[in-house]
Amino acid sequence: MIVGILSAQDPLSPIGLWREHLPYNSAIDVTTGGGKIYCATPYSLFMVNLADNAVERASRVTGLNETGISTIKYDEVNNKLFIAYSNSNIDIIYRNDIYNVPDIKRSTIIGDKNIYNIYPLGKNYYLSAGIGVIVIDGDRYEVKDSWFIGNGGNPVKVNGFTSDPVFFYAATEEGLKKAAMNSVNLANYANWQVVSGSNGLSPGACKNILNVQGKIITQKNDSLFSLQGNSWSLFYTDGWPMINSNATEGKIELCERLPNGTSRVLVIDPDGTVSRTLANVAAVSFPRNAILLNNDPWVADQYACLSHFHSTTNYEQYVLNSPQATASGEMIVYHSVFYATSGSVNDSWNYQYNGDGIYIFKEGNWTNINRYRFSPIDSLLDHITVAIDPRDETIWTGSYGGGLLHIKPGPTFEIFKQNFLGATVGDPTSYRIAGLAFDIENNLWVSNYGSGQPLRVRKNDGAWKNFSLPFNLSENALSQIVIDDNNFLWIVSPLGNGLICYDHGASIDNVNDDRWRRYGSGTGNGNLPNSNVLCVAKDKNGFIWVGTTDGIGVIQCPQEAFSSPGCDAIWPIVPNGNFAGYLFKGQEVRSIAVDGAGRKWVATRNGVFLISDDGGKVIYQLTQDNSPLLSNDVKKIAIDGKTGEVYFATQKGICSFRSTATEGGETNEDVLVFPNPVPPDFSGTIGIRGLVNNALVKITELDGRLVYQTRALGGQAVWDGRNYKGQKISSGVYLVLVSDDGKNERVATKIFFIGK
Repeated sequence: MIVGILSAQDPLSPIGLWREHLPYNSAIDVTTGGGKIYCATPYSLFMVNLADNAVERASRVTGLNETGISTIKYDEVNNKLFIAYSNSNIDIIYRNDIYNVPDIKRSTIIGDKNIYNIYPLGKNYYLSAGIGVIVIDGDRYEVKDSWFIGNGGNPVKVNGFTSDPVFFYAATEEGLKKAAMNSVNLANYANWQVVSGSNGLSPGACKNILNVQGKIITQKNDSLFSLQGNSWSLFYTDGWPMINSNATEGKIELCERLPNGTSRVLVIDPDGTVSRTLANVAAVSFPRNAILLNNDPWVADQYACLSHFHSTTNYEQYVLNSPQATASGEMIVYHSVFYATSGSVNDSWNYQYNGDGIYIFKEGNWTNINRYRFSPIDSLLDHITVAIDPRDETIWTGSYGGGLLHIKPGPTFEIFKQNFLGATVGDPTSYRIAGLAFDIENNLWVSNYGSGQPLRVRKNDGAWKNFSLPFNLSENALSQIVIDDNNFLWIVSPLGNGLICYDHGASIDNVNDDRWRRYGSGTGNGNLPNSNVLCVAKDKNGFIWVGTTDGIGVIQCPQEAFSSPGCDAIWPIVPNGNFAGYLFKGQEVRSIAVDGAGRKWVATRNGVFLISDDGGKVIYQLTQDNSPLLSNDVKKIAIDGKTGEVYFATQKGICSFRSTATEGGETNEDVLVFPNPVPPDFSGTIGIRGLVNNALVKITELDGRLVYQTRALGGQAVWDGRNYKGQKISSGVYLVLVSDDGKNERVATKIFFIGK
């Protein structure tokens, strides 16, 4: 019996706070202690409270120092959780504190610094690493020692580590090695004896070493051998490939998987007999690790996340509400619903064979639509673009190779390939969709990358029309499409082809009045900073912002794109002390999103930048070092104009930040203050939203005395709860007065401050 536990997140976080939207459908490790089960995913971890079965998430947003976990271990003696990250950084959680140990990550040692296993003993943690054994002092939270125990003192990959009362044992790629625990210098490789190759244990790599009720057992190839006196004998083998072995509650949990995907988890008693087999259930599809707790197995599975078995077939499955994976394709927000595509292409615009599909986040819940869940779309990989039909809010996505997908409620699917789209020149079975956009007449424009007629449109009546380009473009490459206020199409042409502007004239069907212009670098040729265009966006002034591999260009007169001499891009200049420079000169600008105040959020390899409406000022930069941003390698940005939430697709997953600007409304009739009432000792930001664009906002006492005055950022004003002198205000009731552009002032709402 499967019980799915979905943990929906609060859809509205306070201003200035972050949310993570990491995948929680895959588990790689599991450990237990302190009344909790801890489960590691490839990105972060979650905990199951055994007292009430409540689930809690932990990530960079909640205080962890990294995204991306390699292994975890709970130290039951000292009540500490040890977390090893994939970049060799370390967090140790003790009570409510997180202690970071960055020494290995920062080390200049050349070689494999990955941490594969953790063995707590006393106050120390012995790490099985790619370079040897690293000892962490659990009291001082620092590296205590490093043992390079490979032949000749060279680094060697250590797969597992354990001890008995006399010896340390290390399972290495050079075989099993041991050293007396009281040796004077365990960092000297000469003090480590190679055990493999004698006394019944063949030479060669050992994959793990365990102490099971005082019995030393090593995993070699797909067999387990036990030490009896000075000799080794076969402990267990069954012909199945072994994924992992783990000592738990005096027994062995063994994870196995055949090449055809058939998997199972065995519980093996200290005498070598199998006391329990978990197989032929959905929770065991690719088991990565397993433990026992009160003789009940808990299984961390790569595809089925975490499961708690009560009997062989009766289990609870913990699959948290989350996106399928990370996102690299386009993202949009439409009517406060967030849509992200998972796919990507490489720098040469070739396939990546990503099958994770599209993720939809609505009212705190995620829906994943992909080939794994819906067989009718199993041929569609690399979804890289998405558009929402404004007539019925159905979803259109573009697969780079699989064609155009229309997702209707249900969901049901329509796939458009031949007879509608053009096959890729030189790859006749491939229908590559790289850009989608609806115009003001509800026509769907399609970038059919690589076809003989790469621009196509599905008109609002369902009829199709194809267009040949008047330019010679490398690979007929077209991708992202943006529609401007003139109903012109601005189309990115990758591979250094520049930016295309197209106007279909009075009628789509009449090609005689079509107008085209190609923007590149150089004065009179478009004046882009570089012809290698990565993204395009339209701001609130109707200007076209163009991100390239060498900064940003802004086309401030798009309505004159086809006139003579035309409208070249300008390069915004940003002051820097006594100097000034072109905006993002020398940087890849991958994505640009415009918020409710007209400010631009810019994605780069070096984090996220917020720049002013005119591009003349960098308001702030968000990085891994100064914020919970999951990675400095940011791919895409999308903004929910209603709430001000900004979504970032990074190399390590999706996260979001509740910003200060929202879209302005038409009236001040539905003003919302949050939090309201304001709790005692509140030190965050108070939001006042639902305002007309750039409204003047005054906070007054009930007698009309002015406390604070500001102007809305788009449709939202923010306030820190202090008066114009910078003093925190006292408890009581305050009025919010709003003036629109007509200078009409009215009481919009009240704010209540609660005293201690």
